[in-house]
Amino acid sequence: MTDKAYKLLAKQEGISNRAAKDLIDRGLVYSGGKKIALARGEINTKAKFKVQKLEKPKKIFEDNKILAVEKPAHMTTQEVSKGVEAELLHRLDKETSGVLLFTKDEEFHKRAIEAFRNKEVYKEYIAIVQGKLVESLSIDKPIITIKKGNLFFSKTSKEGKVAITHIEPLMYEGKLSKVKVVIETGRTHQIRAHLKSIKTPILGDTQYGAKAYKRVMLHAHKISLLGYNFVSDEPKEFIKCMQMH
Repeated sequence: MTDKAYKLLAKQEGISNRAAKDLIDRGLVYSGGKKIALARGEINTKAKFKVQKLEKPKKIFEDNKILAVEKPAHMTTQEVSKGVEAELLHRLDKETSGVLLFTKDEEFHKRAIEAFRNKEVYKEYIAIVQGKLVESLSIDKPIITIKKGNLFFSKTSKEGKVAITHIEPLMYEGKLSKVKVVIETGRTHQIRAHLKSIKTPILGDTQYGAKAYKRVMLHAHKISLLGYNFVSDEPKEFIKCMQMH
């Protein structure tokens, strides 16, 4: 016998169907060691679920101009913004963790936006990718973004906007590589699209052709602007992932 995954999870956890669906949609639910991808997908009624805990955002730094927060994976930028009495400065994808910035002063906000526009912001990420990357390289390929419903998808295209990404290998193990990624531009899904374009998609990024994993293995590690420098340490799951392989 089978039933919809979210209904079975709701019974097991003693929660509402809506809450169960939300956990699955976030990518926090596993059965038999595999992530449940579809809340409405049919699954054996005897299935046992494991629910990963959703981390909470943590404050990195705050003064009268800026607030730096460590965004956990599986949470949208919009959700992190709720209850924050400051203006959002940029965004991170739902499964991307790391430094997220808010401004608290209107004049500073204008200066920060200008710094982003003028490419005066240093943005460094850590990613675990499929394949072996052993040499540093720069990807200078324009990106075009298409919106389908609520989903965005980016790809390299001559008709796209300028996008520049610098890749530096940190280590490789088996069929995976850990890399440092520095971006000069901030196009939608830029890192994900650029890494796919060189046939080394980010582990967990099924939207861009990678194998399924606990999450998209991309972390916003460092950001520097207007004299401020913020760091979010590499997540433990990144270190464990490379050790496992």
